[in-house]
Amino acid sequence: MSAGIAAAAPAREFAAGFARDRIALAALAVLALLFAAALAAPWLAPQDPYDLAGLDILDARLPPGSAAAAGHSYWLGSDDQGRDMWSAILHGLRISLGVGLLSTALALGIGLAVGLVSARAGGWIDALVMRLVDLQLSFPSILVALILLALTGQGIDRIIAALVVVQWAYYARTVRGAALVELRREYVDAAVCAGYGEARILFRHVLPNVLPPLIVVATVQVAHAIALEATLSFLGLGLPITEPSLGLLIANGYNYLLAGHYWISLFPGLALLLTIMAINLVGDRLRDVLNPRLQ
Repeated sequence: MSAGIAAAAPAREFAAGFARDRIALAALAVLALLFAAALAAPWLAPQDPYDLAGLDILDARLPPGSAAAAGHSYWLGSDDQGRDMWSAILHGLRISLGVGLLSTALALGIGLAVGLVSARAGGWIDALVMRLVDLQLSFPSILVALILLALTGQGIDRIIAALVVVQWAYYARTVRGAALVELRREYVDAAVCAGYGEARILFRHVLPNVLPPLIVVATVQVAHAIALEATLSFLGLGLPITEPSLGLLIANGYNYLLAGHYWISLFPGLALLLTIMAINLVGDRLRDVLNPRLQ
C-alpha cells in the first residue's frame, strides 16, 4: 500500500506542475487532440487521399466550403489534385508525427547507449566518441540530411534514417554529461563493491537518474524532427508525392499562392505550426517540472 502511494506521488507532482501553467496545460490538450486526430484519421477523413481512383480533377483547387461531386463538403478546400484538404491534413499529420516520433525514439536509443558507454569507459574511448559527436554537431542538421537523402533517394524509411543520423549526437552528449555526474556518486561505488556487472550499473542504476534531462531533449527533438522532415519534403527530397506529409502539402500549394489559392498551403502550414508550438510548450514546461530549480 505504501509503495503504491510512493509511486503515485511523482505522478501527482507532475500533474500539479502542469496544472499551474495554463498555457502548458492548453498546449498539452492541443497535443493530445492532434495525436487523437492523427490516429483516427482513417475514420475522421471523408476522403482517402491515397486512393487516386477516388479523386476527381474537376474538384481541383476548390475554395473552402465548396461542395464536392461525391456529396461531401470541402471544409478547407481542395488541392491541385482534387484532394480534400481536411482529409490530406489528417493523414499528413499522421505521417509527420509518426516520422518525428520514430526517428526520435531510434536516435534516443542509439545516443543513450553511446553516451552511457562513453562516460563509463572514459580514456581514449570517451575522447574518440566525443570527437565524433563534436564532428556531427559541427554540421547543420539540414545539410547532413540533404546530403544523405540526395545519395539514398526519397522514402519514409530513408528520411527516418537521415533524421536518426542527425539526432543521435544530441542524446549522446546529454547522456554522457549527466552520466559523468552520476558515476561519481556513492551508490555507484556501492554497486561496484557489491560485484554488480557494468551493464547492470549503467542501465539499472545510472540510467534512471539521467532520464529527466533526456526526456526534455527528446521532447524538443520531436518538434525539430517534424520541422526538419517538413523542410526536406518542401524541398522535394523528403517523402514522395504519394505520402502527403504536412511539408509536402505546403509545397503542393506554393505554386498557387499568387493565383489566390492560399488554402492549399495555409491550412497545412497552420497545422504544422500548431503541432510544433504545442510540442515545444509542453517540452518547456516539462523541463521546469523535472527540474524545479528552473521555475
